Amino acid sequence: MKIMIIGHSGCGKSTLASYISKMKRIPLLHLDQVYFNTGWQPREREEALAIVKQQLENESWVIEGNYQNLYQKERLEQADQIIFLDFPRLSCLKRVIQRYNRYRGKTRPDMAVGCIEKLDVEFIWWILYKGRDKKKRQAFNRIERNYKDKLRIIRNQKELDMFYTIFDET
Repeated sequence: MKIMIIGHSGCGKSTLASYISKMKRIPLLHLDQVYFNTGWQPREREEALAIVKQQLENESWVIEGNYQNLYQKERLEQADQIIFLDFPRLSCLKRVIQRYNRYRGKTRPDMAVGCIEKLDVEFIWWILYKGRDKKKRQAFNRIERNYKDKLRIIRNQKELDMFYTIFDET
């Protein structure tokens, strides 16, 4: 089983990916851990690509994160299921604020070591606008159009809760 989880910042991609990985005993890769090194410094591109490529060679995997430049096309092609968390902007912002309060001064389990949780104007702008600009919407629309047979879109917490319930039964 190969599962790709994409979506907006703050939707719960990492939490869902960790849950699926644990329940199905499937190797998990958080792309934020691949992209960033300590202190939010980007990892060397070739090293990041090698990490993702190695994960793609596994028989089963869960890969969480968007990052078009980290073999997104290959992930889309190989995935048996693509889960797109498409929560409203303000829901994402609320969740990010809650996450910040929980992890303030710490590194989240799904982040690279030394990437202390932060919430600044730039990130808020990303959540509300830049992460949903025309180019990003077009990219998600292409995924929806080209992979509709294996795409599951979850638009709010109620739908996500239902997904967890159904997933528990499988």
